[in-house]
Amino acid sequence: MTSTDVQKDVEDSGPSGYAAARLRLLQEGARSGPPRRSALSDLTDDWLSGLFTAGAEALRGVSLIAVGGYGRGELSPRSDLDLVLLHDGSDSAAVAALADRIWYPVWDLGLALDHSVRTPAEARKTAAEDLKVQLGLLDARHIAGDLGLTAGLRTAVLADWRNQAPKRLPELQELCAERAERQGELQYLLEPDLKEARGGLRDATALRAVAASWLADAPREGLDDARRRLLDVRDALHLTTGRATDRLALQEQDQVAAELGLLDADTLLRQVYEAARVISYASDVTWREVGRVLRSRAVRPRLRAMLGGGKPVAERSPLAEGVVEQDGEVVLARAARPDRDPVLPLRAAAAAAQAGLPLSLHAVRRMAAGVRPLPTPWPAEAREQLVTLLGSGQPTIDVWEALEAEGLITQMLPDWERVRCRPQRNAVHIWTVDRHLIETAVRASEFTRRVHRPDLLLVAALLHDIGKGWPGDHSVAGEIIAKDVAARIGFDRDDVAVLAALVRHHLLLVDTATRRDLEDPATVRSVAEAVGSQGTLELLHALTEADALATGPAAWSSWRGSLVADLVKRVAAVLAGDDLDEPEAAAPTAEQERLAIEAVATGSPVLSLRAQTEPPALTEGQPAGDPEPLGVELLIAVPDQPGVLPAVAGVLAVHRLTVRTAELRALDLPDGVEGSVLLLNWRVAAQYGSLPQAARLRADLVRALDGSLDVAGRLAERDAAYPRRRGVVAPAARVTVASAASRHATVIEVRAQDAPGLLFRIGRALEDAGVRMRSAHVSTLGANAVDAFYVTDGKGAPLGAGEAASVARKLEETLRG
Repeated sequence: MTSTDVQKDVEDSGPSGYAAARLRLLQEGARSGPPRRSALSDLTDDWLSGLFTAGAEALRGVSLIAVGGYGRGELSPRSDLDLVLLHDGSDSAAVAALADRIWYPVWDLGLALDHSVRTPAEARKTAAEDLKVQLGLLDARHIAGDLGLTAGLRTAVLADWRNQAPKRLPELQELCAERAERQGELQYLLEPDLKEARGGLRDATALRAVAASWLADAPREGLDDARRRLLDVRDALHLTTGRATDRLALQEQDQVAAELGLLDADTLLRQVYEAARVISYASDVTWREVGRVLRSRAVRPRLRAMLGGGKPVAERSPLAEGVVEQDGEVVLARAARPDRDPVLPLRAAAAAAQAGLPLSLHAVRRMAAGVRPLPTPWPAEAREQLVTLLGSGQPTIDVWEALEAEGLITQMLPDWERVRCRPQRNAVHIWTVDRHLIETAVRASEFTRRVHRPDLLLVAALLHDIGKGWPGDHSVAGEIIAKDVAARIGFDRDDVAVLAALVRHHLLLVDTATRRDLEDPATVRSVAEAVGSQGTLELLHALTEADALATGPAAWSSWRGSLVADLVKRVAAVLAGDDLDEPEAAAPTAEQERLAIEAVATGSPVLSLRAQTEPPALTEGQPAGDPEPLGVELLIAVPDQPGVLPAVAGVLAVHRLTVRTAELRALDLPDGVEGSVLLLNWRVAAQYGSLPQAARLRADLVRALDGSLDVAGRLAERDAAYPRRRGVVAPAARVTVASAASRHATVIEVRAQDAPGLLFRIGRALEDAGVRMRSAHVSTLGANAVDAFYVTDGKGAPLGAGEAASVARKLEETLRG
């Protein structure tokens, strides 16, 4: 059917001709999507124009205008016709008669009509009072009549909108937020409203309105395509149901998928989710930019007055190497080089999540366009930054979505593509697979004080359902994928095995606890055999709870929690019996012995700094590069004396050095050498900038030990000048006494959020408690510090139970204060 045929039907048969032409157009299989919507708009224009012309006769100063979706030329099969009959006010009675001549034929055909009759002044007044009216008029399009009248209204409405934008845009943002609260997020709903849900067509229209204000603009890449996809789905929904509905109900999804030529309903939902995600992310970025511009406008007059009219310079505060905060966003430092720094995206993301700040769109796009792929396996810093990002709590979600929007997640973790936007047709689940995995990591971050290896817990949370992108049992498929991903990330063989076991058995505890007889020893033994160790059991317990809490409110309860805890207690009893005595120290190296002898001879600290590297990873098709830096090894030998740990830790904090691992122990000296020496073996990295010189570190350490350097004061001054930002309140520090962990000392375990000066505070608190430190074993896993201190009383014996509990309690109070 050609456009000439359509026009002939319209001219020959009036309303019935239009109805027949409309029906033929909608039944055409060859024309769909934007061409069909445009053709339907043109067909309707011609019909309405004919009605207008026949009724207007000699009437002047009147025009017919399409607004809203019809104004944009985007008529879906069952869309409302949004019309305004505009007039100059000279002949109201004639205009009212004309309106009847237009509206009644529309109603006679059963078409939904949203109509009004107004003068330009009335239209502007109504728009000023009703934001929805103003949004509709922004898309006003002339159909028939006085073109000058329509053009004048369009010009006035756009001018009003731009002049009132500082007031109206916050109203529009609030309207969008209220709608999202009512309708939910389109990208996660099993029966989404394509128009009203967050990330739907209403939000896409709001972004057009923001752009029309000239105050800010949305990221344009992919936005038009996302709108088109949602409109195509709505067209198919209208055609298959025969109703003007925007809700994609479960029972209609297969038909809609077939109408669109898609494989199945899951494929349909995934396309809808992907489109919604693009619109939601664009909305986040756009509203953030609107807020920034409005704040800047409010502050600028005061700044100009203060600076004598000079242009204010945006303050940039360093967050990590190559990463700074500027104007409430995380941006790249001027010297950052994504093409030479493959860890930069993870470092920037971790810094943003820890600070509770959004990643700048420009920064993410710059990294996506130019960053060099991570080698395989990843360098240690990349693994640490990933763990830090995953352990940052709620801010992790927005930062992760920013990386994902520009393809950085699938670049780093290719297996993510199979779970991205994948729907879960299970009433218990409230998220898509990928969002559920991130939600589980957020939940797991609350349990990092319960486990010895928070890094393994967080990565297991990220990977536990990764097998849902593959056929068969997702736990079995996930175990295979987890082994590959964990090895690529850079975990050693033992850690890879633990992560694979956690993914394989992530449903084991809850399934066994709720479906099996826990009084049967065989049941408990089977779980113990599957889990294999106390450490894995501890991780699996935390993962089970995090997974359930991230699934939805129906997946976890106090009853389920008590059953799982009971099972864990029984399995732990079966696995008990290992001796967790103090780790045996390796024989000192020649360098360690040399430093120790020099320390005894000089009676003062001796240290050496040495860069640690690992062989470059070989990537297929790429030449071998330079060795990857692991950090800097800092060896310190100090004559045995009180206060060594807080002194060394404090000096490192003053110099902005982050401690990755640390060990402190007494060193046995060679025969004939008198004295006692403490050896401290640290792996450190600069928070940003370059490392200090070894001579400067040694000089400050000497001053810290003799009391002439006020470490606590220096740290307090710095914290006051540059307060550390936190995105969310981290889980409280937890200090425990590991009973029966050692026969020779009392083991005090500390699990806390890593922060500058943390080890200094711990060391000083232990010194104040009057205990002697036999050895210390410090690890920083992402943003979590997991430390063990082997202490004795003044006579070298383990502390009594009461004294140990008191020391632990006071240390915990210090860290929480």
